[in-house]
Amino acid sequence: MNIIITGASRGIGFEIVKQLSESPENNIVAVSRNMERLEILKQQCKNINPDANVYPVGLDLNNRDLADSMVNEVLSFIPSVDILVNNAGLLINKSFGELSDMDIDLMFETNVKSVFRLIRILLPYFNKESHIVNISSMGGFQGSAKFPGLSAYSASKGALAVLSECLAEEFKEMKIKVNCLALGAVQTEMLEKAFPGYKAPLSSKEMALFIKDFALNGHKFFNGKILPVSLSTP
Repeated sequence: MNIIITGASRGIGFEIVKQLSESPENNIVAVSRNMERLEILKQQCKNINPDANVYPVGLDLNNRDLADSMVNEVLSFIPSVDILVNNAGLLINKSFGELSDMDIDLMFETNVKSVFRLIRILLPYFNKESHIVNISSMGGFQGSAKFPGLSAYSASKGALAVLSECLAEEFKEMKIKVNCLALGAVQTEMLEKAFPGYKAPLSSKEMALFIKDFALNGHKFFNGKILPVSLSTP
């Protein structure tokens, strides 16, 4: 399987790559701006499985001129794409009145526009029956409990969820499946930074195991679905 994971330098993305690398049949392109962390990830994967095929790619997904560099980098490692997990995300915890235009732009750029841009760039290279998994949040899941300080973040994740539904419809004839996982609280560096001292019920490793299995098999059962992955009820 030819697989691309974004936001791979830490947290859930880091763990997804490690778990997928256990199979030598997987060729995994790990994308992040932090090349140093990606090299650490590659070495950890090699420690787990000496035959692991992990290819670090240091790119800023918010770069609007990404197309040529992205295609050249990715296609130097894999000729086509079977799975894309859009895991990269940004959370800024600020009350509505304190949010700046820059805060809002950064979250929508990272959580929505970069996903839109990346899928558009890679669209000619997806294989039939490929699977795009967009990682959203319970904050962007309609009818779920909402929290102060997360209005822009939740709105951006809600936009990502609706985008997933739309792309699943557009890509039907190409046999590309698109699904969206709305995650509940997971103990990650991003969560710790936004909510210091908060203890989530799930670790990055536990959530990564679910996402890995869903990325490999979920498209056999779902398409265009927004699926809550949370221990709490909405």
